[in-house]
Order: sequence, then structure tokens, then C-alpha cells
Amino acid sequence: MSALPSPEDVKSARLITEAEWKKFRLDRQKLSAADIESVGGVNGVLLDYQKKLLATTAAHRVTVCEKSRRTGATWAVAADAVLTAASEKAARGMDVFYIGYNLEMAREFIDTCGEWATIFQHGAAEVDEYLFEEEPGKAVKAFRIRFASGFQIIALPSRPRSLRGMQGYVIIDEAAFHDDLKELMKAALALLIWGGRVLVISTHNGVGNYFNTLVTQARGGNGYGLVRFDFDDALHDGLYRRVCMRSGDEWSLDAEAAWRKGVIGDYGEAADEELYCIPSEGDGVWLPAPLIEARARKGIPVLRLERPNEFTHWRADLREADVRDWCERELLPLLRELDPALPHFLGGDYGRISDLTVLWPLAISRTMRRLTPFVVEMRNIPFDQQRQVLKYICDRLPRFSASKHDATGLGMSTAEFAVQTYGELRTEAVMLNIPWYRENAQPLKTAFEDDMIEVPFDLDIHSDLRLLVVKNGVPQVPALKSGVMKNRHGDAAVALMLAYAATRALVALYDYESARTLRESTRGEDTADAEDMKLPHEGLY
Repeated sequence: MSALPSPEDVKSARLITEAEWKKFRLDRQKLSAADIESVGGVNGVLLDYQKKLLATTAAHRVTVCEKSRRTGATWAVAADAVLTAASEKAARGMDVFYIGYNLEMAREFIDTCGEWATIFQHGAAEVDEYLFEEEPGKAVKAFRIRFASGFQIIALPSRPRSLRGMQGYVIIDEAAFHDDLKELMKAALALLIWGGRVLVISTHNGVGNYFNTLVTQARGGNGYGLVRFDFDDALHDGLYRRVCMRSGDEWSLDAEAAWRKGVIGDYGEAADEELYCIPSEGDGVWLPAPLIEARARKGIPVLRLERPNEFTHWRADLREADVRDWCERELLPLLRELDPALPHFLGGDYGRISDLTVLWPLAISRTMRRLTPFVVEMRNIPFDQQRQVLKYICDRLPRFSASKHDATGLGMSTAEFAVQTYGELRTEAVMLNIPWYRENAQPLKTAFEDDMIEVPFDLDIHSDLRLLVVKNGVPQVPALKSGVMKNRHGDAAVALMLAYAATRALVALYDYESARTLRESTRGEDTADAEDMKLPHEGLY
């Protein structure tokens, strides 16, 4: 299977127009627009590129698959897993071990396997959630399905030691995003000795990622099976037809071309890597798209304030009144809904014309999850009104505990205002640099991985989070634009990182107790000379 127009020229594939795409689709098979809907075996259960993947895993002990995002590869692999585990030993049946990089992937794969088992009418027990003992005295959550053959499908955590002592077919999904793929592969390859198989499947995550090394080795002829399909390959084989079958929409070549353009636009600069199997320069994407999507929650408002250029030249009192009306109309109802018992924090990243100003509050729930109540984005707003919105929010955040603000470049003025207004005890002006990112980026990523944070279900914010790449081991904002309209620069990602860093700061919050209350709590012991004396009371968050 070759890409459209070709693997060597794949970078231009995402730049072709809708009309050019339609011409490619017609010329490749010399079919009419009416006939093209039958291309790719769309009447079958699996599309052609999915069939090729399963045929390759059957023929090779180790298979490496580089793929586009959202093409149903894992869905097809789940069918392979069921057919393998449901078969008797004489028919090459064996246990199947699925390893994703987070718990949601594991559960989703097992659920998909259950659906395939029903379709194939293979007897399988219900999904079993249990504690898998990695080593004596240490257990982690895992999922499995048992079959009448005596074999089972088990979704294991992404740790090399999980495979020690196992035997069977290992599937490492989205391999480029595992913490230690090299060690995981060493553990998986040991299963080959007694007839096991290994499938390594992923989108790319940088040229320096070990997954790209595996692809290069397989392409160099080391005996591994290699499968590659990009977004256009999947479309040619009937991906959009399958999407229409599920959604109930009517397929047409015009609709497919428009859909293709929209998907590529959604991914922006990340399309080469996410859709066309071209690893990015540097060590790779910092937050993979599936992880961002897993933490996204619908219903979290993203408020966007923008004014025309002439707004800057309005009288100060008119500008202030306009923004105050916006705050009372848009912000105040949200602020009144916040839980007064939870501590609240804030991160601010500041811009003026080309970049956004983003204010990102976070609350810490009783289970220590970081909750996003809303996000505010401002474009082309004068600095005075940016500070007005910032103060409006901070003055009304319940138990406002700490904030961190970008003090580099244009952010210095507003960051200084925040420190002067709320004090150095709970406010920090941050000079964003490599050491700061090195110290504060990983805790935020860990929160994503451990399901300890919620972010808005918003395409532009997702684009900002995807923009960050790792270079020399440190997440950085590249010189690229993000967002649907390419008018952002990772602004929301920086604001979130600042907000999360604020939630991790040990902040001394001062409250007061009267001497009478303090004496009563200490059973009448004299702790002050005057009953009305106020004493500081500290609490750490």
C-alpha cells in the first residue's frame, strides 16, 4: 500500500486541496465518482489496511506498525486478540497481553474485545477487573476476558516487569508514548522463545523516540514485519465510508474531501506526525492527543473576550465599564457556582496582539484532583483591562490560595501587578525558562496520566496542549502556531502549567482565632493576655 501521492512526497499530501484530493481518488483507480464508493472492501467487516495488519501479525513473530491517528487500527487488533485467545492451542491459540500507556486504554481495549467475542460467537466470560500482582506484595489494577479455550486476554500496566514469566501474544499500543519502550520491548521479546508474538503499534512521537528506531530497523530488513498506513491510505480504503455508516450520513466524494480537509485543519502543524507518519524533529510530543482527550470534560466553559483595535483608544472609564459589564455577565454566574470549601489557584500567561492572554483557574477537590471551573482567553485587550479581569476573578475565587504568572516579555507588567495586589506569599512572577519547565512540566503530565486533572473539551485548547514538544528532555513551545485558525502559540498550555505549579506550592494561609476560642480549644489554658487578641493560624495546601 502506498500513500497518496507517495510515501516520499507524503508531506505535500496534507497540503493538497479538496479538488486535488478528489482527482487523486479518481485517478488512482480510474473509476467514476459513482463507482468509487465500492473501493476498499467497505462491505467487509475490516477495511483493507486493517486486513493487511492482521495478515502481517500472522506471518511474523514481531510486527511494527506506524499509523495515522483515529484509523481504527486498535479496533482491528482487538479482533486479532479475540481470535488468538479463543483458539485452541493446536490452532496457535495463546494468551494475549495488551499494554497501553494508561488505564482508560486498557479498559477500552478489553471492552472492544468483548464486542468482538460476541460478534464471533466465541464463548467468553464477562470482563473481569482484578488486581494483578506484579511482584510479591505489590498489585495493580488490570482487566481480562477468559475464553473456553483456556486462554485469556489481559490488559496489563505499562511496566516491563508485568511481562516477566508470561507467555503469549504481546500487543504494545501507542508504543511511542510509553515511558520506557526499550525496556518493555526487551521483556516482550523474551516471550518469542516459546512461540509468542509481539505487535508494536503507534503513531510517531519524534525522531528520537525508540519507536522510530524500531520502524527504521524493520525497514532496514531485520526480519520484523512492517506495516504503514497514513490518513490518506485509510481514506482510500474506505475510512470515511465507515464513518458515514456509523453516523448515518450520506457518503459522497465531495463530503469526503471536505471532511479530510477539516480533520487536517484540526491537527494543524501536528498533522504531519499525527496523520502522515512523519516523526517530528526533537524528542517528540509532550502530551499525546489520546491522553488530552481522556481528561477533557464537556461543559467546562472557555470564555473568550476580544475587542477591535479602536477599543484601545476609548476613554479609560468607558473601557473599564465595558469590561466590567462583560465580567458581570459572563464571569460572575460561574464564580458564584464555585465550591466555597475548595481552595482555588490560578495561572496566567500574557500577550497583547499576536498572542493570547489566558487565565486558568484550578480547584483542588477533596480527592486531590485538579478541577478546571472555566478558562478565560483575551485577545487584543489593553493591559489595564487584562488586569481588571484578573483582579475580578482573583477577588472572587473561594479560598484563593496561590497564583503564578508569566513575567517574561509582555507579561512582566501584569505579573508585577498581581504580586503587588495579592502579595509575595501567594503570588509569583515566573520567568519561564528551561530550568523552570524541567522542574514543573513532568508533575502536570503525571496528573494527566493518573487521571488527576480535568480540562475543557475545546479544540483550540487541545491544539495548544499538543503543540508542546520535548527537546533535549525538556518540554518547550516551538516556533509554530496552534489553533484552528493558526492564531495561537500554545498560550493555554503555558497558563495550565503555571496554574498546576501554583497548586503544588506550599502556601501558608493565614486565618484568625480569638483568644477565647483558642483557650476553649486548649481546655482553658492561658495562651494570651487579652481575650480579644488575634492570633495567626496557619494551614498548608
